[in-house]
Amino acid sequence: MRAPFGSRLAVAVSNRGPLCVGIDPHPALLDAWDLPRDASGLERFALTCVEALAGELAVLKPQCAFFEAYGSRGIAVLERVIAESREAGALVLADAKRGDIGSTMAAYADAFLADGAPLAADAVTLSPYLGFGALEPALAKAEETGRGVFVLALTSNPEGAEVQRAVAGSGSSVAQGVVDAAGRRNAALCASTGSPLGSVGVVIGATVGSTKLQISELRGTILAPGYGAQGAGLSELRTVFGAQLRHVLPSSSRDVLRAGPDPRAVRDAALRARDEIVAGTPHR
Repeated sequence: MRAPFGSRLAVAVSNRGPLCVGIDPHPALLDAWDLPRDASGLERFALTCVEALAGELAVLKPQCAFFEAYGSRGIAVLERVIAESREAGALVLADAKRGDIGSTMAAYADAFLADGAPLAADAVTLSPYLGFGALEPALAKAEETGRGVFVLALTSNPEGAEVQRAVAGSGSSVAQGVVDAAGRRNAALCASTGSPLGSVGVVIGATVGSTKLQISELRGTILAPGYGAQGAGLSELRTVFGAQLRHVLPSSSRDVLRAGPDPRAVRDAALRARDEIVAGTPHR
């Protein structure tokens, strides 16, 4: 049995620093790297990222949609990215944002969280907007296999506000309900395993500004996309997360990847971002 994801993530961040880098083979980045917009260009881009980053960073986050766009050849590349990143010591967060009900949610859980699955990562992103309870098959599979999930709570896209900031019948925002449900799940998992952090993280955008979210009882990790090119720096992280910044895993993609195609330049850009975060949050 592998250790719970929350424990493994805490060790990885302690050893390698608090930064997640997304592997996002966006067509514009393929162009910038002078690579063709086909499966061969995708493969060269993605595996260069693995070469540059997997031996240095705590977490890599391949954006599944950019691989799926190339069909079976793209999925084969994603399988290699997951396997080779983990072999080099990085944890892999599959950014799939899956969310469904019943047997379909169970199938997604098997695809990304089951032992032996070709796409099995250390964790996967999930969308709770068919109801947090609909995620149960993935939550259960993650607990069974020592993997984790990151559930969308408050994202930075403007369209998300009409749902995520809406007030539910409880009087709290929908986003707060997601955070609270994740916290309850983590409390139970920590009590049963002795892990200091649960394996249910949430996603809160680094650029959302000051919020009224109560996150002190989450007992999990907050993935914060938007660090770097999307406009968030240390000041924005402090504004959004305050005293809970020590539990935040900032995520950057374009700010690091645009340094390519030289893998050394990509690695250097990632390490600069990581060191900036470490220096700016001494309580880590």
